[in-house]
Amino acid sequence: MTDSRPRRFDLIAFDWDGTLYDSTRLIARCIQLAVVDVGGTMPSERDAAWVIGLGLGEALARAAPDVPKEKYPELGARYRYHYLKHQDDIVLFEGVLPMLEALKARGHLLAVATGKSRRGLNEALATAALRHCFDDSRTADETHGKPHPRMLLELMEALDVPAERTLMIGDTTHDLQLALNAGCASVGVSYGAHEPQSFDALQPLFVAHSVSSLSAWLLDNA
Repeated sequence: MTDSRPRRFDLIAFDWDGTLYDSTRLIARCIQLAVVDVGGTMPSERDAAWVIGLGLGEALARAAPDVPKEKYPELGARYRYHYLKHQDDIVLFEGVLPMLEALKARGHLLAVATGKSRRGLNEALATAALRHCFDDSRTADETHGKPHPRMLLELMEALDVPAERTLMIGDTTHDLQLALNAGCASVGVSYGAHEPQSFDALQPLFVAHSVSSLSAWLLDNA
């Protein structure tokens, strides 16, 4: 039976990596390897993880401050090489698919707002058989990267949902700042790339420590 309670949020936008997809450690490692491949100093795992969620170009530049700009194309190519070698090793966090299906059944619009490329997101959606769950999506290479608000603003306009009825969910300060910049509420998750202590200043409504706690909060409060 469909839950007919009034909804607080019509649109729920999710970050991808580290929020729905268990890929944080792999992405950080691929960034580290790519930087070394082009002669840069390997960033720490923490520094490599911090840039996750930004557009690929900006993320790699921040992770490799000693790599000259003329090597950025090579840096990006090396990152993609390492990632593609292992992309089939990563999966959705346990409980994500039932959570999304429950939200869809209750009538929420669902979207993805990600720092991935369009090609990368499409490949991930096909692999995870999730394409049917989402009403729209935006990637960093087809609009502004996070935390610029354009990504969320475009989703709200396309789906005809105002900011006060939109919720952004993500694992990084980039995601929560994106929500603030777009005038939306946010929820953070602590099991991804950034430490949850950094979320407080960005005023998330809730910080979930697992997919099950995120799902329970959304079904009770969204």
